Amino acid sequence: MILCANPRLQYQAHKEEIDDAIMHVLDRGWYILGEEVEAFEDEFSAYIGMKYGIGVGSGTEGLHLSLTACGIGAGDEVITVSHTAVATVAAIEQAGAIPVMVDIEPDFFTIDPQKIITAITSKTKAIIPVHLYGQPVDIDPILEIASTFGLRVIEDCAQAHGATFKGKRVGAYGDLACFSFYPTKNLGALGDGGIIVTDQPELAHRLSLLREYGWAERYVSFISGWNSRLDEIQAAILRIKLRYLDQDNAARTRIAEIYQDGLSDCGIILPICRQKAGHVYHQYVIRTPRRDALKQHLKEKSIAALIHYPVPVHLNPAYKDRLAGRENLKETERAAQEILSLPIYPELKKEDIQTVIEGVRTFF
Repeated sequence: MILCANPRLQYQAHKEEIDDAIMHVLDRGWYILGEEVEAFEDEFSAYIGMKYGIGVGSGTEGLHLSLTACGIGAGDEVITVSHTAVATVAAIEQAGAIPVMVDIEPDFFTIDPQKIITAITSKTKAIIPVHLYGQPVDIDPILEIASTFGLRVIEDCAQAHGATFKGKRVGAYGDLACFSFYPTKNLGALGDGGIIVTDQPELAHRLSLLREYGWAERYVSFISGWNSRLDEIQAAILRIKLRYLDQDNAARTRIAEIYQDGLSDCGIILPICRQKAGHVYHQYVIRTPRRDALKQHLKEKSIAALIHYPVPVHLNPAYKDRLAGRENLKETERAAQEILSLPIYPELKKEDIQTVIEGVRTFF
């Protein structure tokens, strides 16, 4: 079976270095918020181009804590998209705020800036643009809207490690940005993990308190907080993998180019890279009205194509009929019926890439 993602192969690609890093942590005997986390926070925030990094338990918790650090909670509204991992919306509700959905741009699957203004009310406090599939959001008009209305911008970069827009890495535009290190991400841990980056020292300090019970000193809570910590072993693993991130993203881009060339005459809609953007292809997502039949055809050929995401958040049973803005999500709902993610990861073999291409071509 050709998997859609294969984090085991990435571990094997750097096995000796990762094993040594893990053993170093185990031998040292400090497992939570130690030297490895501190070093990774510094290295990753510098990679993005921000001053501060705060390691947390997951990307979802990163969003939750970021909203809380900005003073956003009960009764406040946060604008985002329904075409995203449910984590984005779950984090807003975890902070006590109200998610407000707006539609996506059909070519890029990311938030449509033109739809944001009509969603703003007196209760709106923040915008969470999601850089989906490795594709950067059109961030400039969002920043302008936020400045005009006095809103926070919290970038959801869970699928866009290393992506760029106008020569600047995503995550370096908003007040805060949150990254997930779920194992299948472009930069993935071997367990859960996340990080928040920011240039604002007051937010960084507040987040460092919020992630660990509000402690500024051990066992003394200065504010109410949570337990959301990136552990030493995962930080050590991520430090190794960060060294290879640009190289791995370049490999993803080469695979995407091979797909583009091999599938260009199949009558399907292929990914479009936004102008002046550096797409990092966390997913390679095609569109076709015959999606379900194509997916089954590929499965029969031992190709695991997946759907990210088959049900928009506002149509999930937990959220159906209650999320604000759900009436105006035509492009979101259409995309969910047509999208299909083909296998893509740096270690994908050339012969497997060709097998995927031939699998799609034989269907059409």
